[in-house]
Amino acid sequence: MPSVIIDVRKLNFSFDKKHPVLNDIDLPVHEHDYLVIMGPNGGGKTTLLKCMLGLLKPDSGSVDYRGISTLDVGYVPQFTTFDKHLPIRVREFIETGLINRYHPLKSRRMDPEPVEHQIQRFSLSAVAHASIGGISGGELQRVLLARALVRDPKVLFLDEPTTFIDPESRGNLSSLLKELNKTTAIVMITHDTSAIDDHVKNIACINRKLYYHGREERIQDSLEKVYGCPIELIGHGLPHRVLKEHK
Repeated sequence: MPSVIIDVRKLNFSFDKKHPVLNDIDLPVHEHDYLVIMGPNGGGKTTLLKCMLGLLKPDSGSVDYRGISTLDVGYVPQFTTFDKHLPIRVREFIETGLINRYHPLKSRRMDPEPVEHQIQRFSLSAVAHASIGGISGGELQRVLLARALVRDPKVLFLDEPTTFIDPESRGNLSSLLKELNKTTAIVMITHDTSAIDDHVKNIACINRKLYYHGREERIQDSLEKVYGCPIELIGHGLPHRVLKEHK
């Protein structure tokens, strides 16, 4: 059994202390895990992710890192929340991934080698000196991934990475994450059931509470509870689909 590297215990969170967003969440992340945290919009997925990253402080409970530190974590935020007016060029933005916001003095030197490696890896040479605001949506997604991976993290968090990307980009992302998962644990947030593929190892269903955490094969009942509507599991390795809209 792979060792636990992030352990969420009895976590509770609310923004106003009256209406809970997360209620008594227990959730482990294992070494080399590929964990998808899914649920409806407003169900607390991104809030849980930010608690796990230390960006939000829970009302109670804990998030413990075991054998890793903040230096070992990469984060790809929601594509739609990124400020494209940021006055920075692509290469410089990728370099900021070497800065540790918790301990700046422990940040890696601005070594050009890992930055150049990611630029080549994601085919960004043509836009490396372009302004962030002047590149396409697909290019921006690759830039965000390059920045998250430039430190060679042991855990990669992704928040809704398949939103607003075309089928080809989605396929490329799936292949990248499959390869990356050989050395890196992956935690992906999504409300999109079609984002689950046969590379996923564990799935957590979140709608304020944790309804399920485990292997894909037993997830149908939990998804129906979370989404409040029937879910069809098309087949192993194929997308799962919501059959009708939640009323």
